[in-house]
Amino acid sequence: MGEYVATVEWVRGDQPFLDNRYSRAHDWRFDGGASVRGSSAPDSVPVPLSDPSAVDPEEALVAATSSCHMLFFLAYAARAGLVVERYLDEAVGIMGRDDRGKVAIVSVVLRPAVTFSGETLPDAAALADLHHRAHDHCYIANSLRASVTVEPRAV
Repeated sequence: MGEYVATVEWVRGDQPFLDNRYSRAHDWRFDGGASVRGSSAPDSVPVPLSDPSAVDPEEALVAATSSCHMLFFLAYAARAGLVVERYLDEAVGIMGRDDRGKVAIVSVVLRPAVTFSGETLPDAAALADLHHRAHDHCYIANSLRASVTVEPRAV
């Protein structure tokens, strides 16, 4: 159905390696030309070995889940004749031990606040249906073992 490619590159340079005190900063490159600085999370590997200004894999997973939900939401809103002016999600991922006892992102909470304009505005039931359909069709949420919860916020 599709193939998605990301290039992840880390280069040691002149830093030591065997002492485990090497930088975890690296680069993510995508086929469209975007490049993102990645690193381990400072909670996992302390600064300066982690780069707190870079995106860590845990943040990327939460952002990918939120982005996927948003893209389906926008598509369903457009099909329903609803004009979305702004979509803001302050999503949160929670790390813990899963049912296998492994450390994992065990839950992702999406907290979208959506602003609509135009003559047709959704009521609470229509808004809930849009989020339900977006969640049901989100490829990323469907790929995760973690629970994904949507908690829409009022604007």
